[in-house]
Amino acid sequence: MSILLIGVNHKTAPVEIRERLAFNDEACSDGLRRLVDGDVVREGLIVSTCNRVEILSATANDQLEFGAGRLTQFLDTTGHLPAGFLEKHLYRHTDENAVRHLFRVASSLDSMVVGEPQVLGQVRHAYALAVQAGTAGRIINRLVHHTFRVAKRVRSETGIAANAVSISYMAVELGKKIFDSLKGCTVMLIGAGDMAELSARHLVNAGATRVIIANRTEEAARQIAQEFGGTALPLDYLDQGLAEADVVICSTGASNYVLTEAQVRAARERRRNRPMCFIDISVPRNIDPAVSNIPNVFLFDIDDLESVISSNIREREREAERAELIVQSEVMQFQQTLRLMDVGPSIGAMREKFQDVARAELARQRKRLGPLSKDQETAIESLLFSIVNKISHPVMNQMRRFYETGEPDAAQDPQDPFGLED
Repeated sequence: MSILLIGVNHKTAPVEIRERLAFNDEACSDGLRRLVDGDVVREGLIVSTCNRVEILSATANDQLEFGAGRLTQFLDTTGHLPAGFLEKHLYRHTDENAVRHLFRVASSLDSMVVGEPQVLGQVRHAYALAVQAGTAGRIINRLVHHTFRVAKRVRSETGIAANAVSISYMAVELGKKIFDSLKGCTVMLIGAGDMAELSARHLVNAGATRVIIANRTEEAARQIAQEFGGTALPLDYLDQGLAEADVVICSTGASNYVLTEAQVRAARERRRNRPMCFIDISVPRNIDPAVSNIPNVFLFDIDDLESVISSNIREREREAERAELIVQSEVMQFQQTLRLMDVGPSIGAMREKFQDVARAELARQRKRLGPLSKDQETAIESLLFSIVNKISHPVMNQMRRFYETGEPDAAQDPQDPFGLED
């Protein structure tokens, strides 16, 4: 069985492509059930975030290329893209490289913001969806649980998460570049999810005087507003609060534009042309890109945040190097685990075969033993199995050592298991 990973991320594809591939929970579950056929693609998991869409699969060794084609075609179909359109944006990893990539993603070594904490939760959520869809089998279960262990080691043994930043924090920093300071500013959050709550926390710490939270579910908006001393607003009344907002951060899961060019033009006129800063951290984008054409209005999407983030990456490089050593060590351990998973059924089958031979030989010689009590028959059978196990045990141990180390020399000398040279 081979491990195969195919996907796009913020380094290989712009937001307008990633947003076409993005999966919500329902689409993810339905897509996994269509993709995993039990033949070519045996297991599957989809990680879909604002910065990446990746498919992890367990595929038959002799169908690896066919499996890669299936995964690529699946993404083409999902994004309603012409066949082959994604080729230049896709990356592909197999076996050890796929394991390393997943470890790095969950440990936040492959994130736009190195060390940001959200990605591990996103991988956990992706795994839960795969379990629910019934597409996480023996390989993915073992791999994902090992991935969680690696991420925990990286966070506890390095300083990669010290003074952790996030996409929402970067959005606040971008707002500061427009207004110098957020003190005295009114900030509107569109969306009341985790990203909105993180944004509110950073904004209040940065000195924002007033926070307005607009959300489709007013109760969710009210809970966040109460925590931060802000004002809740139903999404239907978005236009009323828009004219009061200096900085607007949008992070909803809507599939279309929540803010249009016409809405923003009307708000700017009511503001008498005072500057407005819009930061769209949604994928798909929820603010019409045409908003950037309005004078004195600044619009940034998630890709624009990368330039702000680059300085933080440099500061974390030293800790990231230590984290990479942990990842490499864990990759080697997981490869050993896979080898043992492969040899386990073989050893069990060999032991059963030897015992079958012993049973058959006992049956063939049974008449020569004459009358025996039930206890005597049991004792003879136990004796035979004990001899078989003692003879086969050194050979099986040698097989296990060979799979643990991957060294051919461990299986080459037929005398070694029984110490005949000694």
